[in-house]
Amino acid sequence: MSTIRVDHVGSLLRPEELKAAFMRHATNQMTREELNAAQDVAIRSLIAKEEAHGLPVVTDGEFRRLNWQVSFSEVAGWDMWNTSWLNFRQNPGNIAPTETPFQKGEDAVLSYKTPVTEKLRLLRSFPLDEYRFAASVAKRPVKIPLMGPDRVCQMCDIAGSKGLYPDSDAFLADVVAIQRQMVEELIAAGCKQVQLDEPSYTGYVDPPTLERLRARGEDPMKNLDRAIAADNAVIAGLKGQATFSLHICRGNRASMWHREGKYDPIAERLFGNLKFDRLLLEYDTERAGGFEPLRYVPKGVIVVLGLITTKTGRVETVDELRRRIDDASRFIDIGQLALSPQCGFASGIAGNMLTEDEQWAKLDVMMETARQVWGTK
Repeated sequence: MSTIRVDHVGSLLRPEELKAAFMRHATNQMTREELNAAQDVAIRSLIAKEEAHGLPVVTDGEFRRLNWQVSFSEVAGWDMWNTSWLNFRQNPGNIAPTETPFQKGEDAVLSYKTPVTEKLRLLRSFPLDEYRFAASVAKRPVKIPLMGPDRVCQMCDIAGSKGLYPDSDAFLADVVAIQRQMVEELIAAGCKQVQLDEPSYTGYVDPPTLERLRARGEDPMKNLDRAIAADNAVIAGLKGQATFSLHICRGNRASMWHREGKYDPIAERLFGNLKFDRLLLEYDTERAGGFEPLRYVPKGVIVVLGLITTKTGRVETVDELRRRIDDASRFIDIGQLALSPQCGFASGIAGNMLTEDEQWAKLDVMMETARQVWGTK
């Protein structure tokens, strides 16, 4: 499965009727059970459409999530689920993007941190529930995306956590243990495609983020090594039981981006030490730099080039995508390459500033490009 030549990060644009259902639930006009039923209908339709467009691996579009981060929810001591719903209820009308595409936005993680109220403990695996329903209706393998452990750690206010955790390392160890439990349960349920989403890595090349880390007395390269070790620990000993992907994000909210900086300064350290089958790398703008860092990717690892932007509605052409794949193949064997959009189409319920028709047109161009380049999916 790791040699599949196309991919998508996970989230897809929510249909308007699903957004309306979320709003009705937020304003107490619909029960949770009724919302779940609306989600079921939307996910059935979505998966049928993904399969009709020929996608070899499907997702539920993250249609049960208010935002991508709630994959790490229903965890004692970390109330991401209720926090997300509280924020949505305070402004339930904010279900459509209003910002300018490619505008640089503030990374919310940097503006606030969440304290822990008790030692972390998994109450129920939200991603496992997502998988079970999606797998029950899909004819093709289902991929489940999870928020990576370093991102969770970045969101935690250790100092304000009443001494429950003496430092970030202790907190991160519990996060890893919970996420490993989630992954093991997914595999036991039959999931063969698991992805970690780690926007934290681009913070270690983004100048403003680096400045903030150093101002707090943190060593960015020490944090980077810790993040790599944490991601590897989530899947340690499980290789071969599923295809493990890792997506490195630069920010994706309402067509905005949060971070910039080339992979070059961390490429050898990062690509050489991650133990994942597939690396989904954003390469849709010049902010990512060139393809030279791909020379550090070990043999046997598939690099999924995120050449198709999810932030605007302009549909890329097969010719331009082929040219960029050819350019990348100067630094890594083309047999180690695949193609995808650079990020999800809707990391939050509002989604990015493009239409569903444009979204599907982009995925169709991806499929055709893969057929022309590799002669296969």
